[in-house]
Amino acid sequence: MRAQKKLSDKALQIHGGYGYIMEYPIAQSFTAARLLTIFGGTSEIMRETIGRAL
Repeated sequence: MRAQKKLSDKALQIHGGYGYIMEYPIAQSFTAARLLTIFGGTSEIMRETIGRAL
């Protein structure tokens, strides 16, 4: 999740304004990465949960 968000952020910077037009795959990827972060929980909580399970 973290890598996907980081890569989509960099790609958005490269594409500029086109990165915000939903017809382009980069905008769809950026939106998906952001939603996964929100729905999946924060990275800190996920690491804590995995740490407890181990």
